[in-house]
Amino acid sequence: MRAGFASPTGLAVGEARRPSPSAEQVLVRVAAAGMNRADLNAAKGAGVATAGSFGKPIGMEWAGEIVETGSAVEGFRPGDKVMCSGTGGYAEYAVADAGRTLKLDGTALSMDQAAVLPLVLMTAHDAVVTHGRLENGGALLVQGASSAVGLMAMQIARLRGARLVAGTSGNAQRRSSLARFGATHVFDPAQPGWVDDLVAATGGTGVDAVVDMVSGPGINDSLKATTVLGRIVNVGRLGGASAEFDFDLHAARRIDYVGVTFRTRSAAEVREIVRRMREDLWDEVSAGRIGLPIDRSFSLDDAVAAHEHMRANAHFGKIVLKP
Repeated sequence: MRAGFASPTGLAVGEARRPSPSAEQVLVRVAAAGMNRADLNAAKGAGVATAGSFGKPIGMEWAGEIVETGSAVEGFRPGDKVMCSGTGGYAEYAVADAGRTLKLDGTALSMDQAAVLPLVLMTAHDAVVTHGRLENGGALLVQGASSAVGLMAMQIARLRGARLVAGTSGNAQRRSSLARFGATHVFDPAQPGWVDDLVAATGGTGVDAVVDMVSGPGINDSLKATTVLGRIVNVGRLGGASAEFDFDLHAARRIDYVGVTFRTRSAAEVREIVRRMREDLWDEVSAGRIGLPIDRSFSLDDAVAAHEHMRANAHFGKIVLKP
């Protein structure tokens, strides 16, 4: 089969062996795969991958049709249209844990739309609901709101009845689009005084939760924007993996600062994240009432060009690969 795999020089496209499902997996004929920024490192055997991944297909989410199920799989059969997350989605065929696989029967989603949703739904729901503990009438700040997770986090917040949903973006054009995805207040993080303006919009208390895709030097702005007993969820580090941290402010506000990643989660933990997300969001997802914009689609043979497009950070929404 054709596949995009990791190599010492980065992403390469060529022939790979078609995988076989283990007892708890399903084999899917891939119709579309979603691209994620972590794929850029994975293509070099870095980040979520290791040098042991050289020669193996990368890709963390996809949609398609089941062609085979493992011996212990229940509730799925060949012919089912599904979306999945795992590894190996840059390929004509990929295997996924059945607990991370969702049927598309009865949904309004195209294969392209479904392919870009598995990871962002899991990540954003886990951040906003499980760790952010955002409640009806609460206030949320999303740092890096024009990212895929940011766009989904804002939509989830509005679904949960948030009274205020604030988003930051350093790009003026992207800021102008955030209201379509649930933002009630939009800020340029480079503009002095934006945190004061946000706190004033909350009535002087600060937001209940922050979903932070940026981290880096902006962490102290997040601390200043958060109310006493608020929560900050560190999802991404697009602005840097280390920075000065105001420990005194963190302590004074008694903020729960939570780091999250899928890299150290067990299969059982990830299945539980999928279960919770599905319970809360699936009706909205199925009806197409929440989703993500698709920036561009590339053929699998053009996957290297797709990576260059992502690396240039010129996209808004998700990039799709088509086998």
